[in-house]
Formats: sequence, structure tokens, C-alpha cells
Amino acid sequence: MSNYFKYFRNVDYLFGTEQDTAVFQDITLMSTVIDQVADASTVFQEYYVLPNERPDQVSQKLYNRPDYHWTFFLMNPKLQERGWPRSNGKLFEAAELKYPRKVITTRTKLTDKFKVGQTLTGQTSEATATILERNLDLGQLFLDDGVSGTFVAGENVNSTNSDGVIEVIVVQSFADQYNVAHHYENSSGDHVDIDPEVGPGAQLTEVTYLNRLERLNDADSEIKVIRPDFVNEIVRSFRETLSVR
Repeated sequence: MSNYFKYFRNVDYLFGTEQDTAVFQDITLMSTVIDQVADASTVFQEYYVLPNERPDQVSQKLYNRPDYHWTFFLMNPKLQERGWPRSNGKLFEAAELKYPRKVITTRTKLTDKFKVGQTLTGQTSEATATILERNLDLGQLFLDDGVSGTFVAGENVNSTNSDGVIEVIVVQSFADQYNVAHHYENSSGDHVDIDPEVGPGAQLTEVTYLNRLERLNDADSEIKVIRPDFVNEIVRSFRETLSVR
């Protein structure tokens, strides 16, 4: 990306509550340039990024030079927001980092029990954990990093509330966060609310946190690129617009 930012002229910018200005690239010009280029829709074509393909490799493939990779980020806001599409391996690593919790799913009513901060103990597994977060819509308990042992599907889990009352739920499943339901969909792909005490039923499709990342990544793989016969002209115009007058 250094080939990209070096063409922005420098300005004196005041960050936050700092008293002194700092020299910084004037990236506010980028929106103007993008708007100007985006109007010329005939200079673009669609491209699907293949697994493990790097930006410089795509640049080489399209333009016979690797250093026009910055144009992909210029023309695709989703790449600016989420970065270059990941390979399957990298995507799984990202899911592990983004969704690190262990999750208990239950069909037991949670609205009046098992509050955030309570400690859980499995009656069969003797596993223990503390509740960090709850998703009442899906009957999920997100556990903190101090999980000890492995909760077992079908076992009772006990917890003592702030009044000293022992509460009990039944474990439906115990899994990594990226492998539990983010939401459910019908056959049309619409999000559907479920009764967490009943479950989704056979007609709905579970979309896990990992599934959702995979979908976003697949959508990010479809990008808009400058046609090879126009790229030199667009790059030259871009540099002229951003260069110091």
C-alpha cells in the first residue's frame, strides 16, 4: 500500500485533543477521486479473487505488473473496511480470534435464571465456568476464559444465584462460539426468530458465526477492478489529482 499513500499530499492535521499539529497525508481527497472515477462505469469489470490469491498477484495477472494492487482497495470500500479476502485456513484462524468463547446452548428458560457473573458446575462432567454474556433469543450462555473441563450435552448444570437459590438448566450443546448459531434462516434466506425453549425445528437452517464469516468473505471476493486497457490512464489521473500542486 506504500505506492498508494505516497501520492497524497501532506497537510498539517490536529489529532484529537493534541495541542500541536502533525504532518499527515490528506486522505480526505480520496472520496473526491473515487467519485470522479466511479462515474465512468465503462472502465470497470468484475473479478473474483481466487483462494490464496494476493493483491499483487491479481495486479500482475490483470496488468502485467504487481504494483497496481492499491487500485483494488481504492475502488472497493468493502476491502477498505474488512481487508483482502482470506483463504480458508486464514478465515478459520480469524474466526478463532474473533469468536473465542465457549458457549452452552440450552432449551431451559433463561430469563429468570443463570445471570451474567454466576458460576456454573456440570453435575456429570464437573466442569465449571462463569457466565460472561447471554443471548436469550437463542438460549445461549457465553462463558469467560476460565472454563475448566467440558460440559456434556444432556447433563444438568447448577448455579447458585445472589439469593443463595440453586438454579438448574439442561445442556443442549457445548461448543466453540464460531460453531454455534449466529441466527436461523428460512428457505428464502430470511432471518427467523425462534422460541429458544423449543428450538429451530427442521424447516430452518442454522447459520453459525463461522458460516457468516465465510459468506462475508465470499462476497468480498467479488470485486470491481479497472479494465486493463484503462488502468494506466486512471492511475495517471489519480496521481495528478493527489500530487502537490
